[in-house]
Amino acid sequence: MQKRSRLTLITGLSLVLALDGSAAPPAAPNFIATYVWHSADPKHGGFSALEFSDDGQSFTAISDRAGWTHGQILRAADGRIIGVKSAAIAPLQDHKGHTLSDHRADSEGLAIAPDGQVFVSFEGKGSARVMAYPSLDQPGQDLPLAPQFPGLRRNSALEALAVDASGTLYTLPESPRGTGPYPVFRYRHGTWDGQLTLPRTPDFEAVGADFGPDERLYLLERAFHGLSGFASRVRSFALGPKGFTDERLELQSQAGTHDNLEGIVVWRDPAGDIRLTMISDDNFFWVQRTEIVEYRLLP
Repeated sequence: MQKRSRLTLITGLSLVLALDGSAAPPAAPNFIATYVWHSADPKHGGFSALEFSDDGQSFTAISDRAGWTHGQILRAADGRIIGVKSAAIAPLQDHKGHTLSDHRADSEGLAIAPDGQVFVSFEGKGSARVMAYPSLDQPGQDLPLAPQFPGLRRNSALEALAVDASGTLYTLPESPRGTGPYPVFRYRHGTWDGQLTLPRTPDFEAVGADFGPDERLYLLERAFHGLSGFASRVRSFALGPKGFTDERLELQSQAGTHDNLEGIVVWRDPAGDIRLTMISDDNFFWVQRTEIVEYRLLP
């Protein structure tokens, strides 16, 4: 996420201390539940991206400090999350097997291709890039850089990352320069192209993306409202020969409804409904929480 001062967070999020440890359920008719994920692991937190197995039972998550974990989602009979079992946070590695560190360690987006290959996007000073991993416990390789990557804004670079059913990658910056649309960078056949865009409004910033089982691209965006906290928005788009079309507003929460939602996974539950599952980045800050939030897509 775009880094803000500790004083800003203290001021903007101090009201959380008045809560009983979980966000009040919003009035949205498609809201399912919020689960606050606690762990004794000292590296737990800062989660910026999430992926599920097709059945929503297994997960992989990354933090914005080049850490990753995987595990199981425990659900009640009605499908609500009631627990999380996870492995200890492990480090992401570079091509030599060394732990990523310093400006190369700001991992933000996660996408798992149909063939199992894993991709992670990064922001940071001069380090906007995407890495490819056969699996996250092995060394990774930098993909070639798009010409635009070095010019992306510091700490506002490649937050959102998604892969479609053909294995094509799509990534976009959190907050590009200027007031125009989001540039969307597409990686296929070993090269990037920058022919695509997504509409943008100045009040929200892109933080996560995923292709759903309906083949639409779902874009998670975040707005910070100081004392009122964070607001979240999810829009979806169809992708055709002329680019992204058919914009739909799927969800927009009021400020303070949830914590800092940054990762999204879109999947079909056993009842056949499409779910939006999102995870919050607590910035490793005690005032904030790691929330896993679920909504059902309205027909």
